Amino acid sequence: MLYFEHKLKKQGIKCVIGVDEAGRGPLAGPVVAAAVLLKANRFRNRIDDSKKLTPLARERAFFEIIDKCVFGVGIVNEKAIDRINILQATRLAMEQAVAVLLDKLGRRRGSIHIIVDGNMGLDTGYASTPIINGDARSKSIASASILAKVIRDQIMDFYDGVYPGYGFIKHKGYPTRAHVGAIRRLGVSPIHRKSFSFD
Repeated sequence: MLYFEHKLKKQGIKCVIGVDEAGRGPLAGPVVAAAVLLKANRFRNRIDDSKKLTPLARERAFFEIIDKCVFGVGIVNEKAIDRINILQATRLAMEQAVAVLLDKLGRRRGSIHIIVDGNMGLDTGYASTPIINGDARSKSIASASILAKVIRDQIMDFYDGVYPGYGFIKHKGYPTRAHVGAIRRLGVSPIHRKSFSFD
């Protein structure tokens, strides 16, 4: 899963940053993005598309990734999603994540190239390459996928206690039958995305 990283480094790129998000599809909660610069290539835990990992496997990988990378996180809440739409909110979260990572690097950056899951272009001031299914093809993007997913799940677990009855701890805001039923029964909560359809 290091093909893209090795290819770019052979071209003289010093820092290859992988970017991914979690939370484009849910009816509630924020969209979370992570940007990752690997400091090591070998991991004890499986690093892959976060959707392919169990919650326990994601959590174990999460702590190892934090230990073996420089990372940044961007979070855009449901109110901003409603205001600017989910596509723009996702891009904003990704750009925020990259900015946080670059701030951590300071002047030690060197040449930079950003690889992004999907087909989204980013406005960061640096060259970027979108990679379809990048979270299954690049260890940097897969690591970002895991960070974003675990952090977003933690946020939704917290909201489960703030807004009981919706089942956020189970479905994390995604449009399951139980979630849609809870919305019909309880109405929308303050963290629901009003611009989304609840049918």
